Amino acid sequence: MALSFLNTDGTKQRDRMVSVDLGSRTTKAVHVQQRGESLALCGYVLLDAPIFEKTLSADLLAEHLKAVGQALDAKTKLLTLTVGVNDAVVRHTEMPRMPIDDMRMVLKLNPKNYLQQELTNYVYDCHLLPIGPSSKPAESTKGGAPAQIKQRVLAAGARKQLVDDLVTGARNAGFIADQVVPALIGPANAFERAVPEVFRSDIVALVDLGFKSSSISILQQGELVLSRVVGIGGDRLTSGLAETMGVSYAEAEGIKVGMPSEVQGHLESLLMPLARELRASIDFYEHQNDRTVTAVYITGGSARSEFIVERLQQDLMVDCKVLNPANFLQMDLPPQQMSEIEQVGPQLSVALGAALAAL
Repeated sequence: MALSFLNTDGTKQRDRMVSVDLGSRTTKAVHVQQRGESLALCGYVLLDAPIFEKTLSADLLAEHLKAVGQALDAKTKLLTLTVGVNDAVVRHTEMPRMPIDDMRMVLKLNPKNYLQQELTNYVYDCHLLPIGPSSKPAESTKGGAPAQIKQRVLAAGARKQLVDDLVTGARNAGFIADQVVPALIGPANAFERAVPEVFRSDIVALVDLGFKSSSISILQQGELVLSRVVGIGGDRLTSGLAETMGVSYAEAEGIKVGMPSEVQGHLESLLMPLARELRASIDFYEHQNDRTVTAVYITGGSARSEFIVERLQQDLMVDCKVLNPANFLQMDLPPQQMSEIEQVGPQLSVALGAALAAL
């Protein structure tokens, strides 16, 4: 699934890509190479994100991307960047059948009609969804001429200024911004390649536990049918532990992941609001579609905690598993990264999924 806010040449052949997930606390970046029918992970890096109050300027981004490039030492200038879940609008809608370029223009002229929001100075892209057997033509026009069947579309939008700053920052760092995509699609793309049989046949929820926010996406037999952003992430869990236990933030982060038994009660109470919101999204889907979500796959930094995954399973009442999105890739990594990839993998889902949208 590709949703790029840049109108790039979709036929362009790319054999290498650096993909950067600009997180609120940690930037995750990967270097992926096409090798015949396979893909190889040639490197990854996790760096502290730049500290900024409101917006990430192009100059600050350029310095940060230079550090990413030096750490990866990738032999390509092509770069994919993600727009965070709170900065990109992703919606299901229906539009008249027309070329993608025309859809972008229609969304620009009338976003509220299709995205239920007034969005000023945004750029857009669309991903065409398959027409289901229940799709029906719209009502005939007044003259009796049949109206065309509407196209089901996954539409996305982001502020033009943000996209321009990402492109400028990449250029000033020596990269070519080949793709700018919503972070929300990353886990779905990675899941499709990592667990293809389940992707095609089952109904699952993907939960990405971010720093400030978490996202849940429900996939129904290969189609993204529902997505929602929840304003609770790992930061609230860590900050809550630090406050209730009277320890530093860094100590609380280590406790959260390592999970000594004496703090489980504190973390359980902090997890309850998140679990409640995730369960509400699953309930909404199941009630609307009369179908059952069979499993939840979890990614993100907090997925490193076995206790968090186990507790979410109890509260959601659905089998929860940690997704390693790198398990289908050939590994061409330094020895130290080879030994760490299984633990780090869940944090790379957005970056890897964004790279897959471009390659």
